[in-house]
Amino acid sequence: MNRFLLLGVTVGLCGCAQQASSVRITQSTPPEPKVAEVAVARSEPVFYNGKIYQINFVANPAGGYAFAVSGMTAGQQKDAVAVSTSSVRHFACKEKQSGQLLNQPTYDGVKWRMSVHCV
Repeated sequence: MNRFLLLGVTVGLCGCAQQASSVRITQSTPPEPKVAEVAVARSEPVFYNGKIYQINFVANPAGGYAFAVSGMTAGQQKDAVAVSTSSVRHFACKEKQSGQLLNQPTYDGVKWRMSVHCV
């Protein structure tokens, strides 16, 4: 019984010793990305309330993000705000931050436009 156990351990260790390790362990954390690196300009499809909407956003040099949500009607202001604030949280904010509206959304006949930032 002990011979089989010793043989199994030896074979297992020999097999492990021949494979190159693809895991690298480091002690330092990666630097935090800057806002401009996170989202210079981005376009994403977003599934919300059973439909797919298109969002476009770009980092504002003054802070925050300029958002455009297309595929909604003029009466969907609350939906446009919800899509924008949750999308900025998902795509651009650091962990445990949420999106907040900076200005009142405007509808230009095609897209809802607004500014959103991470809080």
